[in-house]
Amino acid sequence: MILGHGIDIADLTRVRVLLTQMEEDFLHSTFTATERETDNLPEERIPFFAGRLAAKEAIAKALGTGFTGNIAMRQVEIARRSDGSPEVYLHGAAKAAADSLGVGRWLISISHTESVAIASAIAVTA
Repeated sequence: MILGHGIDIADLTRVRVLLTQMEEDFLHSTFTATERETDNLPEERIPFFAGRLAAKEAIAKALGTGFTGNIAMRQVEIARRSDGSPEVYLHGAAKAAADSLGVGRWLISISHTESVAIASAIAVTA
């Protein structure tokens, strides 16, 4: 059963500015070590982080919480499976919120164009 759905869009120009002007602050406040260490070609870096940013927002929307209270961006982690598809891991308050709703798995899709990245997240019961 579907428990929640979230969708978000991220502007690649905005992410480019964040990576150019405040890279360390942006990366460390928003992404986990695993996400930051994901090997990307330089030309894929901006759409990669924009897509992950949109996915984190979509997941927070699917939880019905947004990033408020105790739920922080780094508690939502988007890993890459061996086939390249995204996989969701939650930590701390984000995991507690998902557990309280009965979320057993996530369906997530991330895509981008030359100007935007978009993500859709669906929270599903176990």
